[in-house]
Amino acid sequence: MSVDIATVKRVARLARIAVSEDDAERMTGELNTILGFVEQLNEVDVTGVEPMTSVIPMAMKKRQDAVTDGNKADDIVANAPATDENFFLVPKVVE
Repeated sequence: MSVDIATVKRVARLARIAVSEDDAERMTGELNTILGFVEQLNEVDVTGVEPMTSVIPMAMKKRQDAVTDGNKADDIVANAPATDENFFLVPKVVE
């Protein structure tokens, strides 16, 4: 796959980047070099290679999936002006 000046200008327009004619020519060469490197990666034989999430093999840390109240009810209502059994007390607004 190769990139021409029209493609560079179209991508620049889609990205809302102002590109001059000289810059478009320079970017054409740079993008073709990058795409050439990516095409070289297709030649690498990766059969039998496991997908990785990290460079170092490691198990993901997992915690018990349990619903709790966080044991913070006392801390949450500590600064409230009025509470009752860890609930906020508020003035009645509807008659």
